[in-house]
Amino acid sequence: MKSKVYFSKEISGEAVLKLYQHLNKELPGKVAIKLHSGEQGNQNYLKPAFWKPIIDYVKGTVVECNTAYPGARNSTKKHKQLIKDHEWDKYFNFDLMDENNNDYVIEDKSCKIIKKDYLGEHFPNYDSMLVLSHFKGHPMGGYGGALKQLSIGCASSRGKAYIHSAGKTKSQKLCWIKPDQTKFLESMADAAKMVHEHFNGNIIYVNVMANMSVDCDCCEVAEDPCLKDIGVLISTDPIAIDQACIDLVYAAKEDPGQAHFLERVESRNGIHTIEAAAALGYGSREYELEEVK
Repeated sequence: MKSKVYFSKEISGEAVLKLYQHLNKELPGKVAIKLHSGEQGNQNYLKPAFWKPIIDYVKGTVVECNTAYPGARNSTKKHKQLIKDHEWDKYFNFDLMDENNNDYVIEDKSCKIIKKDYLGEHFPNYDSMLVLSHFKGHPMGGYGGALKQLSIGCASSRGKAYIHSAGKTKSQKLCWIKPDQTKFLESMADAAKMVHEHFNGNIIYVNVMANMSVDCDCCEVAEDPCLKDIGVLISTDPIAIDQACIDLVYAAKEDPGQAHFLERVESRNGIHTIEAAAALGYGSREYELEEVK
């Protein structure tokens, strides 16, 4: 069965809210807003003002977790300062879910590579989740979208290291343990499944195709965007929305930056995260894309 993905060429906070209202699905209870707060020095991440209409509308709490690599977000003290510097806590309620370096663990024996996922200890405080993703490239995963937000994004610092190492370390520091690339991508698909299914349908995904660099918002020194802006997408299926974004990039044949962006995706075999997620059955690569004007 094809999943529904709605699309708008308008890129604005108001367009995001319009798509959410068009989806006609309310998120119950306490809503976690998972987004990328941006590494110190990164110029491409989407700022609080962009997301303000939708976050205010759902009355959600912006959630993040510490990283497992050097930078301004790998300790609670530094991360909270960055949140202040980037003004997330000026506009929204904010929760650093692993601020005390404690984890909430979920398990799924049906996953392929990792059978458990380490999340911030505050994770079970939320009844639903709105995943706001800036679609772009990524140095290790090839691309970053909804599946990456579910997996690496929701994981605690320990969880991030666990996914990156394909289950080889439970350290809170990545130490750049480099696993087989295929196993790393499949571990991301596993972790995304566990988070997606935890909310039992009470989760919505937004992907914004703007400021698309080959580098992630986690990069302090990132390349400037190479692709022209494309639009905003929304769905209840994280696999379908990522596949739709990838397909839109492949369709952008006249864009002079397309080859550079696709080289990043293909050289890291980034599509395999989508393939592995689809094989686990929590979404579909088949979708209907409907434009909302």
